[in-house]
Amino acid sequence: MSAWRTCGHFTSWLGLCPHQDISGGKVLRSSPKKTKNRAKIALRMAAQSLHHSDRALGAFYRRMRTRLGAPKAIGATTHKLARIIYTMVKYHKEYYDLGAEYYETRYRERQVKNLNHKAARLGWTLVPVQG
Repeated sequence: MSAWRTCGHFTSWLGLCPHQDISGGKVLRSSPKKTKNRAKIALRMAAQSLHHSDRALGAFYRRMRTRLGAPKAIGATTHKLARIIYTMVKYHKEYYDLGAEYYETRYRERQVKNLNHKAARLGWTLVPVQG
């Protein structure tokens, strides 16, 4: 992994980062680079298979799919998988998956925190409804 200084360099080499064509300060195109990289193809296949997974990555894929659509969700999940693999190999760390329920709970906590913050900026107070 010494060929890539950072995780960003690795994901760019795989062709997972957006490639912007700019002319005169105007963005003409912004899409991932087309490559024939076999590692990218394998990671995309792995990301597609997470649709029915009950793990955190499966929950991430499903959340991205509802928000962005299937093709972009596969790209986002592939990028996340590449970052995880880079970290595991470079720093000799294991990947601990805490499950989809843990991921959904953390996501809900972030949403509530953000809503409370927005309400406070508007001078409002949110009160949870017991139901």
